[in-house]
Amino acid sequence: MDENELRQAVRAVAGERATVRLEGQRIGVVIDASGLEAPARDALEAAVRMAAARPGYDVRTVVTAERAQRRLIAVASGKGGVGKSTLSANLAIALARAGRRTGLVDADIYGPSQPRLMAVEGTRPEARDKVLLPVATPYGVPLLSMGQLVEPGRAIAWRGPMTAGALGQLIDANWGVADTLVVDLPPGTGDVQLTMVQKHRPAGAVIVSTPQDLALIDARRAIDLFQKAGVPIIGLVENMAGYACPHCGEVSDPFGRGGAEAAAREAGIAFLGRVPLDLSIRIASDAGEPPAARDDDRIFAPIAAQVAEWLEAN
Repeated sequence: MDENELRQAVRAVAGERATVRLEGQRIGVVIDASGLEAPARDALEAAVRMAAARPGYDVRTVVTAERAQRRLIAVASGKGGVGKSTLSANLAIALARAGRRTGLVDADIYGPSQPRLMAVEGTRPEARDKVLLPVATPYGVPLLSMGQLVEPGRAIAWRGPMTAGALGQLIDANWGVADTLVVDLPPGTGDVQLTMVQKHRPAGAVIVSTPQDLALIDARRAIDLFQKAGVPIIGLVENMAGYACPHCGEVSDPFGRGGAEAAAREAGIAFLGRVPLDLSIRIASDAGEPPAARDDDRIFAPIAAQVAEWLEAN
């Protein structure tokens, strides 16, 4: 075999990204895929294997990449039923559409809903070297969720140490080039939240609440938890803010209006915006078609823009 010809053939498709080593009847190629998304990485490996193929020789490739410096955005609420998971999914998609390499972690251990929201229900992640590989979604946002690891409809009855271990597996997965992870936390201020702030240290937290007084009381508790742990609050989002009748167009406020904005002002944190109580959002979410994926999105993109601006400044 002409070893120089082999190296030239590999370099023709991979440039300086590939290093070739010949040992007996084995051709080893190390490929540096730093900065490449999964499709480009796979295409490069396939091209290298084809260029290196020689009759009677075993071609083995190893793909490496610099580990991205990841920042976590915790999306939290003091109570359930305020639309935290819907906001998390749409925030992740809107950030990705704005150019950030974003992944989504469904850390709601007891009530995971992101597989349905992101249209990958029934898809299970694979593992490589005992490390989970996130599932690709139609929206360019890789996802890992407890909902992908257990049988559908099965109750998850775990104590604190088990939930902490599960959270670690999701966050410490092989996220590839993703440098921003949106973490959908369970409601409240329990074991998962404590593990999150102590072991995984979010860059900041987004708090979700409805305008309702009871929800705002719990939202203040969530804010207090993160502030005491030294995790900055990026801002507060008011969900279910106003309902437009599809028949007459009149806007009503069944949960009140402006409560979250007032609470943000009192707490000295940013108010990121309102998400209306809109039937189309609910229908799209149930169908695995998040509104943030549409070109006409005017609700989640402005919220994501403020989060991205905060990340750039901090």
